[in-house]
Amino acid sequence: MAGKRDFLGRGWRFPVSVNRTGGVSTSEAEENVRQAIFIILGTAPGERVRRPDFGCDIHDLMFAPNNPTTAGLAEFYCEEALAKWEPRIANIEASATPSRDEPSRLDIRITYTIRGSSRIDNLVFPFYLQTDES
Repeated sequence: MAGKRDFLGRGWRFPVSVNRTGGVSTSEAEENVRQAIFIILGTAPGERVRRPDFGCDIHDLMFAPNNPTTAGLAEFYCEEALAKWEPRIANIEASATPSRDEPSRLDIRITYTIRGSSRIDNLVFPFYLQTDES
């Protein structure tokens, strides 16, 4: 009998690794969704040969200054990409702020709801900008 969370799927763990039996490690349910979000945000459009539109335009900001305008664009790009490429989530909200620890890092907090449940989850995606000092 199928479980309530089967629609969330199962797939290779990201990053890809080997399990104790020598096979490919997998993730499932909410963890699989979380890893898919990191894949979407970490992929620049054009990187995938057979899916050139896949990914997030945030990579266009790599050489932008770490300021409120860049943070606002990063929020928009993340929300847009996740709404387009991750159908298992809804109510996506991104909030970007410059890192206190690293002046070239933008911390993007993503809050989302797993569809079909009332579970609200969040993660922080660190995005590194190239600065003159880098």
